[in-house]
Amino acid sequence: MMLKYLIQKEFLQIRRNAFLPRLIIIFPIMMMCVMPWVMTQEVKNVRVDVVDNDRSTLSRQLVQSIEASNYFVFNGQKPTYNAALKDIEKMDADVVLVIPQNYSRDITQRRSPRVLIAANAVNGTKGSMGGTYLSQIVMAHVSPTVTAMQSKVSTLFLYNKNLNYKVFMIPALFAIVMMLMCGFLPTLNIVGEKETGTIEQINVTPVPKWIFILAKLVPYWLIALFVIVVCLVLSWAIYGITCQGPLWLVFALAMLLALFWSSFGLVISNYSDTMQQAVFVMWFFVVCMLLLSGLFTPVRSMPYVAYLTTYINPMHYFVDAIRTVFVRGGGFLSVAHQLLALFIIAATMGILAVSSYRKNHS
Repeated sequence: MMLKYLIQKEFLQIRRNAFLPRLIIIFPIMMMCVMPWVMTQEVKNVRVDVVDNDRSTLSRQLVQSIEASNYFVFNGQKPTYNAALKDIEKMDADVVLVIPQNYSRDITQRRSPRVLIAANAVNGTKGSMGGTYLSQIVMAHVSPTVTAMQSKVSTLFLYNKNLNYKVFMIPALFAIVMMLMCGFLPTLNIVGEKETGTIEQINVTPVPKWIFILAKLVPYWLIALFVIVVCLVLSWAIYGITCQGPLWLVFALAMLLALFWSSFGLVISNYSDTMQQAVFVMWFFVVCMLLLSGLFTPVRSMPYVAYLTTYINPMHYFVDAIRTVFVRGGGFLSVAHQLLALFIIAATMGILAVSSYRKNHS
């Protein structure tokens, strides 16, 4: 009965707050409606300058292929390479293609013309991908044999046949929403009661620490369930993307991640005296865990020391497991080790949340 009344108190505090109920409803909706369009991994709208020193029929065909591509924005032709390079220096162009003299003659005589591709590598991803796209178009024109061989190659894409980046990113959004909703709100909970002085009324009661902390955690577990349901419905309704694996695994992973973040938030609030201090500490850990989780980049691309941190990063286990279940349709055995790791990390953090809370009796 004691736990029941404490949980009721937490929900009353949330309901009486004019901002929190709106945030809990609006935040996941806005994330699911906006972020899948913004967090694109496709490189498009690469601005291209062309210097055509040959001005032949074949060189015009190459230029027309670039203009017709959906990945490029054709800036037009420049008279010299130096003129095109000035566009790159002014950030008006991303890639420059220089077609040499005798381009058509070399192709006719079955020799490989030396086409220059200069890319602005200030943005390394855009520069490298833009140069790669442009190289593929040039190769298709310069070497018809390679094109003929490529036409005979059959490529089979597994799990994401249309190469839709939203299929890859939407499960990752679940992790971000859970992290922000179940991490920051508990962080501000106890600190807020410290600043208002209401926590002293709990400290002088015979309520055990574990019941008090459990009452703080339960509302955020229910919020996590609500957030996951909203995300799953919006993923299906807006993007037509559904979970390929068992839904109960999605909820199991979400609850374990919610347990970790809510417990972690309470640990920070137990050691913080002001909301500003709690937010800064929480933000530090959130950014580190997010960037080292493999959400945006493969963890194997990281330096070895950074890669070792993924073994204690719950976000890494969640992102890896949720993509396995949601995209590939993996079952329990496919994510068993991630579930076990999440359970151990979340349980450890829950125990730490209880032990770190100190009741100061008056």
